[in-house]
Amino acid sequence: MAEKGQPQGKVVRIKLVRSPIGFPKRQKATVVALGIRRLNQTVMHVDSPALRGMISKISHLVEVEEVMG
Repeated sequence: MAEKGQPQGKVVRIKLVRSPIGFPKRQKATVVALGIRRLNQTVMHVDSPALRGMISKISHLVEVEEVMG
């Protein structure tokens, strides 16, 4: 049994490499929704179709790495 708080399945590491300043509000909101607050911050999320959709909308601002969890 997995410990509480540990993600199940494939994990995606997302790093903000470009500032969302000067981009539409919806793209800024997507960055915030992913839990990214500052440049070069890295967050990890469980891979899902909804997450992939969010990443595709801001792919020009982030770097994505797949991590097996």
